[in-house]
Order: sequence, then C-alpha cells, then structure tokens
Amino acid sequence: MPEPAAPESYLGLEGQRVIVAGGSGTIGRALVEGFEAAGATVAVVDLDPQDGSVRVAADLGDADACRRAMGEATDQLGGVDVFVHAVGINDRRPIEAYTSADWERFIAINLSSAFFTAQAVLPLMRAQEHGRIVFFSSVAGRSGHKEHGPYAATKGAINQLMRVMAHEHAADGVTVNAVAPGYMDTALTQAYLDAHPERREALIQLIPARRFGQLQEVVGPVLFLASRQASFVTGQVLYIDGGRTVV
Repeated sequence: MPEPAAPESYLGLEGQRVIVAGGSGTIGRALVEGFEAAGATVAVVDLDPQDGSVRVAADLGDADACRRAMGEATDQLGGVDVFVHAVGINDRRPIEAYTSADWERFIAINLSSAFFTAQAVLPLMRAQEHGRIVFFSSVAGRSGHKEHGPYAATKGAINQLMRVMAHEHAADGVTVNAVAPGYMDTALTQAYLDAHPERREALIQLIPARRFGQLQEVVGPVLFLASRQASFVTGQVLYIDGGRTVV
C-alpha cells in the first residue's frame, strides 16, 4: 500500500518555483533562505549570485539583460510560480545634487528592472493560470522624505505599476502586490548610519515601535503574499514599518 502524501504546510510553498531578483542582497538572501525552508526551489538573479538552487548572473539595469535572465531562470526551474523583485539602490542627497546620470541610473535599476523582469514572467503565469509577483517598494514611495528624491520617485512608480499589473491579471489567477519596509537592519541602512551615526536615534524616534525592523519581519510577509493563503490579495502595498506610516 503506498504511503499517503504528506499534507501541505499552511503556506503551501512546497515545490513552488521561485525567482528572487536581487537575491544576493541582505534582504534577498534572507528571502532565499525563507523560501527554501518552506520547501520551494529558488533561482537567484543578481550581479553575483551566491545562493539559491539556480544562479543567474545579470545586470538588471539593462532591458535585454532582464529578459535573458528571466528566460534562463525559468528554463532552469522548469517554469515560475513566484517572482520577487528585490532590486534597489539609494543615495541620499538633496534634489539639486543629483546629476542626469544619477537619475537615469535610479530609473534603470529601481524601476525599469521591475517592469522588464515582471513583464517577462507574466505570460508564463497567465498561461498556467497561477502566479505570485511581489515587488519591493518602500515607505518613501508614499512619504516626502528629504534627500530621497529619485529613490522615492521610483518606489512610488513601482506602487502604481504593481496596481496596474494586478488589475490586468487578476482574472488570470495571478496576484501582484508590494511590500514597503521602513527602516530595517540592512547593509544599506548600516552604510548610511556608519557615515552618519548621530542620526540613528533621530530615525528610531520616527518609528512608533521605537526600533528598526529585523530581516525575518520582512521575510514572513513576503512568504505570505507568495502563498496560497493570499490568493485573494492583490493590488496591495503592505507596509512593514513598525507604524512609521501611521503618524
């Protein structure tokens, strides 16, 4: 008599084919570990991918590179069920201090890479009538933080891109959402505070929870949005910010 099949977990991510763009960053690596612990097979797309069952090296600031990388990752995975875009840069300066080259770089890396990578996986998800896309936005996408001009602009644009994609593909069984972390204990935040240690306490005072977020506090919400439990959640920005955006 055959052994009964093991019941799926609450999230039901076992066997899911996941692509994490930006999977070699601080948050990206935590996401890869989280998905793998949930039983998924993960492809990492990054400049120098270090983790994941499948590794695809690519500069996602280029549209053709985005398409090639997604094609290679989906070929090696045998398809795609979940796509997470966790690619982003920031450089805190006053508006007048940015050059035209700075602006173009922000648009290419933060926004265009999101558009072209998601555009590449959407037909596959639509054809199988199932898929989950999660973009990384930011609290800066809704708030007018000083010295965040190009970064905030790209994150606000991602929110709107996400909503349009969600609307267009809701009937296809594809959900599209975004997570918007506040101040987190990441390499990006640490690099900023290393240069400006006096600002740590001022930033913490902006957060009702009175602390920075931890990596696992981002991983959990992303896994939820990628799971079967979020099948009726689409077009939403989930703020992970310790209450930063309620005050």
